[in-house]
Order: sequence, then structure tokens, then C-alpha cells
Amino acid sequence: MIPPVQVSPLIKFTRYSALLVGMIYGKKRYDYLKPIAEEERRIEAEEKKKREELERIAKELAEGSPSI
Repeated sequence: MIPPVQVSPLIKFTRYSALLVGMIYGKKRYDYLKPIAEEERRIEAEEKKKREELERIAKELAEGSPSI
């Protein structure tokens, strides 16, 4: 087996810096997108309620109206 290679401190620093920058970017991006997604979910829930209400009314009308 080959002994481990000594890694340059510059490479180590660069790797950990990139990791830290990526984590910070991810947190900022998540914080930016979270309220947008919550608003989309809220709107979708409202639309679903309206759609279900319209379907219920249409079903009641279909059952209540006499067949010709």
C-alpha cells in the first residue's frame, strides 16, 4: 500500500473555503426561495378549495336536475 501524500495547505484551504462558501450560498438561496414556495402552496390550497366547491355544486346540480 502507498503511504498517504502530503496535501498542500493551499489546496486544503481552498477546499474548505469552497465548502463554506457553498454552505452560505445554500442557506441564502433557501431563505430566498422559502417564502415564494409558501405563497405558491397557499395559492394552490385556495384554488383547490374553490375547485372542490365548484365540483360539489356541479354534482349537486347534476343529481338534482331531472333527466330528460
